[in-house]
Order: sequence, then C-alpha cells, then structure tokens
Amino acid sequence: MLVRKLKELIIEKIIFLCGVLSIIFVGLIFLFLLKEGLALFKFISPGGFLFGKSWYPISEPAQLGVLPLILGSLIVTLGAAVISIPIGVGCAVYIAEVAPAKTKEVLKTGIELLAAIPSVVLGFIGMVTLVPWVKNIFHLPTGLTALSGSIMLAFMAMPTIVSIAEDALYSVPKSYKEGALALGATRWQSIYRVMLPAASSGILAAVMLGLGRVIGETMAVMMITGNAAVIPQSILVPVRTLTATIAAEMGEAVVGSEHYFALFAVGIVLFVISFAINVTADLFLHKKR
Repeated sequence: MLVRKLKELIIEKIIFLCGVLSIIFVGLIFLFLLKEGLALFKFISPGGFLFGKSWYPISEPAQLGVLPLILGSLIVTLGAAVISIPIGVGCAVYIAEVAPAKTKEVLKTGIELLAAIPSVVLGFIGMVTLVPWVKNIFHLPTGLTALSGSIMLAFMAMPTIVSIAEDALYSVPKSYKEGALALGATRWQSIYRVMLPAASSGILAAVMLGLGRVIGETMAVMMITGNAAVIPQSILVPVRTLTATIAAEMGEAVVGSEHYFALFAVGIVLFVISFAINVTADLFLHKKR
C-alpha cells in the first residue's frame, strides 16, 4: 500500500513538473522573441511597422511595413474558416448523431489519418491539382492565390474541427436528446435545438483550435498562395502570410540587420495572434453553462 502511494506521488510530481516546464518553455520562447524583435524599433516606430503598407526589407532604405502580411494571413484564415466550419461541424453532427456504428468507426479513423498527412505533402498536392483548377475556373493569370490557400487550409483544419466537435457532441448527456424526443421533437429538431446548443462551448473551442492551426501553417501556404507581399484587393490575388515570410526570408537575413530583427518582430505578432486564439478556445472549452 505504501509503495503504491509512493508511485502515485512520484507520477503526480512528474506530471506537475512537465506542466510547469511547458509553461517555462513557452515563456522563454516569448522572451527570446521579444529580445530580438524589439530591437527593430530602434530603426522604425511600432506604428510604422504594424501599419506600413510596403514590405521590401532589402531595399535602401528598408521598408518594413507588416500590414500586407497581416492582411494576407487574415484573408486566408477567414476564407478557410468560411469553408471549414460549416463542413466540419456538419461532419461532426453526422458522425456523432446520424452515422451507424460501423460507419462512425471508419469515418473517425479516416479523419484522424487526414490529420497525420504532412503539410508539405498537402502543399505539393495543392500545387499539382488545386492551383491549375483555380486558374482555369476563374480565368486567372495564376492559380497561386489566397483562394487556393484558403481551400487547402480548410482541408487541413477540418480534422481538428470534426474530431473535437464530435467529442463535444458525444459528451452531451443522452438524457437531453431522449427528453427532447419524449416531448415530441423530431430527430433533427433535437439535434438542432438541444444537442448543438448544449455542445456549443466545445464546438466553438474546436473551431478556434482549427483556426489556430490554420494561422500557424507555413509550408502549404508558402507553396500555393503566390507569396506577394501586397495588400490584397480580393481573394483571387496572390498574398503572403506571416508564417511564409519568416520561413522564406530567415535563411537570407543578415544577423543583426534590420531585416533580421523585423522577422523576429513578425514572429512576435504571430505568437500573440496564435496565443490569443488558443486562450479564447480554452475559455470556451471551460465555459460553465
């Protein structure tokens, strides 16, 4: 009995230590970004960086306006949200409430396999198939557009949305649905008016976590969005995202230069956006009804 309690105590302490170390590592990463990124503001004001409309880091003088990159990330993320949220939530409802047991197992396994496909593979598939399709359908000079990135990122976000939203629906007590059916509601009325509202916090968390993956994605968007650092006028033009900028330019930046510090400042902006999305998702997930 004493040995068992000792083992449990050791395991509890190890888990607690892992949690504390995770927080410390995230804090150290943020401090490192701040140390390198804030040095940029010796050369340019924060307003000029955040709201500048031109990103030409190697010109003379360097133009380090990050607004086109922020807007590029936002338009791709919003496009992915418009596509992935309705389809993802619909799939979760079908799996949790409609599909037969055998079909449910096959679908859940398939969705988990989709989540395991590397993003660079999806980006390559998008270049070969999706980009020519977008070019031909909309009669564009190039298919490397924000729309291509949105479609591919929606495909990447859906496994996360479907999996977590399905778990949220499954966790709703069955007595809710049984009570609705007993009161005369149809199957679809019980799903729409009872199950979905009861699981709303979990579904919102699923959406936020899915979008968190979208805004942090690098390789796929770098391969199929065109990488044009301009303010987008529509979803059918090439754009550049924050993540793609860091990935494409960090290897060429001279250490200690304005360009180098600017890329770390871009990392700070991306870190803050991703952190805000994840905190919002966590708040929705633990919301008390």
